[in-house]
Amino acid sequence: MLIRSFLPHDLTPLVELTIETFGPFYEESFRPAVGEVVFANQHGDWRGDYRTQVAQLHQPEAHRHVAVAEAGGAVAGYVAWSVDPDRRNGTVSHLAVAAGHRRHGTATVLCEHAFADMRTHGAEVVEIGTGADAFHAPARALYERLGCTPFPVTVYYREL
Repeated sequence: MLIRSFLPHDLTPLVELTIETFGPFYEESFRPAVGEVVFANQHGDWRGDYRTQVAQLHQPEAHRHVAVAEAGGAVAGYVAWSVDPDRRNGTVSHLAVAAGHRRHGTATVLCEHAFADMRTHGAEVVEIGTGADAFHAPARALYERLGCTPFPVTVYYREL
């Protein structure tokens, strides 16, 4: 597996991977849990949101980076992170791995790559978040294996 920096031709495959990876969360977990009004308000255009977000993730001049895992010439996954040099803090914002590459260490390699880059840019602490629902259980297990300490946060939604 090759880990490399984002290239412009990666944009479409990364958007597609992000939508494929997180679609089950939005459609099978979040939507049924919160109902149609809250869903529409919070994430009604989640696909469009990802198209916009992913296009803005790699901006090295703003301390935002994307690394792509490539296997057999295809995208196996990616990680996006940012560094706040003044606070000596890094944040992983996106991590997605293609279905055929899950449970094979791809996410671990991507996170370790991002952590190493953060260190070279002066970060002393990394923040990486995920949901507490069943969909996100594999991510929680990964982050704990990487030595991250969970801190519970609860978000409530209510239709008005």
